[in-house]
Amino acid sequence: MTLSDILVDTSLLRRNPAFRQILIARTVSLAGLGMLAVSVPVQVYAITGSSFHVGLVAALDGAGMFIGLLLGGVLADLYDRRRLILIARGVCGIGFVALAVNSLLVSPSVIVICTLAFWDGFFGALGVSALMAAMPHIVGRENLMQAGALGMMTARFATIAAPALGGAIIASAGLTWNYALAAGATLLTVLTLLRLPPMIPAQQEAVNPLRLLGEAFSFVLGQRFVLAIFTFGTLLTLASSMRILFPALGADAFGGGALEVGLMYSAVPVGATIGAVLSGWARNLGRPDAVMAGMCLLAFGCVAAVGAVGHVSLALPVLATYGYATAIASLLQYSLLQAHTPDSQLGRVNSLWSAQDTLGDIIGALAAGLFAQALTPAGSVFALGAAAMVASVLLAWVFGLQKRNARGFAPAGTPEGAGS
Repeated sequence: MTLSDILVDTSLLRRNPAFRQILIARTVSLAGLGMLAVSVPVQVYAITGSSFHVGLVAALDGAGMFIGLLLGGVLADLYDRRRLILIARGVCGIGFVALAVNSLLVSPSVIVICTLAFWDGFFGALGVSALMAAMPHIVGRENLMQAGALGMMTARFATIAAPALGGAIIASAGLTWNYALAAGATLLTVLTLLRLPPMIPAQQEAVNPLRLLGEAFSFVLGQRFVLAIFTFGTLLTLASSMRILFPALGADAFGGGALEVGLMYSAVPVGATIGAVLSGWARNLGRPDAVMAGMCLLAFGCVAAVGAVGHVSLALPVLATYGYATAIASLLQYSLLQAHTPDSQLGRVNSLWSAQDTLGDIIGALAAGLFAQALTPAGSVFALGAAAMVASVLLAWVFGLQKRNARGFAPAGTPEGAGS
């Protein structure tokens, strides 16, 4: 095995201008959103002095995102996906400008911030749904793994650097500049995406949007393999809620402080970045479904190990391994889902995928909190990982992944080919 077989293949950037434009636009957009992720909670806490209000704004953003994902999937299967992406990003930019204007007021309004949090979550999700549905059309289903790895790699770099940059800008120039830069990044995103070709899905009958969404639910529940991907994805999201326990774990189990907690939060994206960069080996797997299940099991084992190691110096490499395993598992899940979903349902199925991720994150956070009420922080993390390990083995048995003759990343065709 040569180095080129291990490293992520970047040739798609050279030969596909449309994908290159999308990757540049998405990276710029994520950088702007990363700065907002610092600005909004800092401003809300400065105005109210209440962590509850900070959580409320985050919840409204999540609620808008959840609704936008469900609606966006339907719209992406009915209308030109390029137009939806451009409109959604443009409307988000208007929200960022409004945040900047609000920050200039003598008494900035928390109600305005709450409203704009829902606004930006909703329209941002519309754009994400359309973009995910458009990706197989832009790069070809055979290149989805490569495109996903490149997207994950650039996204990780952007989300690691942007919050630090946002904090530095707030400290030196103030909140307004952060909001203005986020709006400018959105404008640059829209200008970059203007050259994308129209991407109009196959025409469908004019039916109730709820019926279209119901068809997507029926497809997921009716295709055994697709349902398996969804179930493993949900379990992976639930296990990621261990991050809720990092502050308590760092203080109580590891005897550390803010430095140790910060290192724990950083170790996961570092491992995920390594996973994206070194994902070339996963391009031509004969049994990607089995490898996906194995990587999930490895990730859950790492969660349990974090609760058992007893020292932060041992926990950090385990967390980096967890990040690596989740990155590979997520790449395989994304690629398999695109490959096994017909184009006519890509928008809706992708929106359900993103929505279950959002909902799983909320449920996982609540579950982690309940664990923490009954057990020590280390015991809670161990129990979370051990339960996920048992569940993943049961899921592999229930869905027959250990003996399934998978089609791998072959294009979706008939329903039987989609994983029944």
